[in-house]
Amino acid sequence: MHPLAQLDLKHVWHPFTQMRDWLSEEPLVIVSGRGATLRDAHGRTYLDANASIWTNLHGHRHPALDRALRRQLARIAHCSALGLANEPASLLAAELVRVANPARLRSPAAPVPNPILERVFYSDDGSTALEVALKQAWEFARRTRGHRRPRFLSLQGAYHGDTLGAVALGHIDRFHAAFGGMLYRTDAVMAPYCYRCPYNRARPERADARTYRVCQWECVSRIEQACHRATRQNRPYAAFAFEPLLQGAAGMIPQPDGWLARAAQVVRGHGALLIADEVFTAFGRTTAATRPPRSPQPHLFACHRESVQPDFLCLAKGLSGGYLPLAATLTTGPVFEAFLGEYSEFKTFFHGHSFTGNPLGAAVALESLHLLQHPDGLRQRANLETALTRLLPPLWHLPSVGDVRQVGLVAAVELVRDWPTRTPFHPHERVGLRVCQAMRQRGVLTRPIGDVVVVMPPYCTTPTQLRRMIHALIEAIDEVVPGNDEAPISSRTRTAQ
Repeated sequence: MHPLAQLDLKHVWHPFTQMRDWLSEEPLVIVSGRGATLRDAHGRTYLDANASIWTNLHGHRHPALDRALRRQLARIAHCSALGLANEPASLLAAELVRVANPARLRSPAAPVPNPILERVFYSDDGSTALEVALKQAWEFARRTRGHRRPRFLSLQGAYHGDTLGAVALGHIDRFHAAFGGMLYRTDAVMAPYCYRCPYNRARPERADARTYRVCQWECVSRIEQACHRATRQNRPYAAFAFEPLLQGAAGMIPQPDGWLARAAQVVRGHGALLIADEVFTAFGRTTAATRPPRSPQPHLFACHRESVQPDFLCLAKGLSGGYLPLAATLTTGPVFEAFLGEYSEFKTFFHGHSFTGNPLGAAVALESLHLLQHPDGLRQRANLETALTRLLPPLWHLPSVGDVRQVGLVAAVELVRDWPTRTPFHPHERVGLRVCQAMRQRGVLTRPIGDVVVVMPPYCTTPTQLRRMIHALIEAIDEVVPGNDEAPISSRTRTAQ
């Protein structure tokens, strides 16, 4: 066993990991990476098929990002944001405000003016970005709308992080139930899940369930009912928190086209603010090949694809290109002004972090934003999305594949015991984990969400590397799940060429 693996087993407690299982074998120790490739302590190489847990955008050791870090490191690595400003954080804030407020969302012809996101509060990760938004929305509702104890609404299956405020917004029992006694109450409302929706009256087909669903937007009606009930009780919601276009930790569950715009309209109609959790959906991950008509500016944020502008935009993960812990919460002038006053009024936003606005993180994030908007970056993402779309259809030949879903550069495969009935495997079978372990044996790394296997490549991934990722997934499912004999494996992988 490698000495580094021994040290890990002796001292490190890993997140979201049953350590009894972890301690039973030698862990994989990553020592270097370049592009979409990782190298372990034994010299073996792997493709990073989940972008290092959804964070890495441009690849490991990207030359431009490395240069940005070195330039800033030659000046200063960190200075406090308490009573001080720094150059990278100031420049990054200005650029975030610019890209978060595209001109088409400021149209004077809009029936209701969209909010303008003009203030940036820095923190460290996705959980803290949501925590900031919650605290600001809480105080805004109390100070300007007379709410004594503001209430929040979020989606069933929601995951917004692991700090207590973010956990309170979450509704995944296996993650959150243990902490229930520590939390304030939030309400959960039905989330769109076309593949398993009880209101989808369509018979199962071998296609993305969003494309053949038969329903009456009951998921939106449930939001309307919840908001109406809260208003009738004279306890309206202060804010609605959501991930736009797809719910990540719930299982990469995509929303049907139009859901986001409809839901936002309903919530705004009842006076609630919108908290968009774009911790992993932002920066082209879910909008790789989309661009507004007649606009030179690409869609960088998922909510903008349906022309929804939130009151709070929460960013992390890919904000720094996946290099360093950095998060930002963007909000509006009215929210900011609710915290202004005389010192003696104690209206200050009493929240902060030691590494808020870290210059190294801000410098690399600014460079990442430039790469995202460069024409070469736009072409790269569009081509990669097209290639991913072409590689996925052979997965439908596998009878244990219930659903294949794609949003931008996110692909997810839901594994089931029987696709015509959508019968899931028992959790104790750990089919998703076993498939990912079989992929690892083929030199491809990813991590499942239950029995949903995710492929989320860095943007620098080559066509050959992407084919390897999908081929490894197909072969791993064939190996782990018996009965995948609708077509020979050789013909399926040939189809995915």
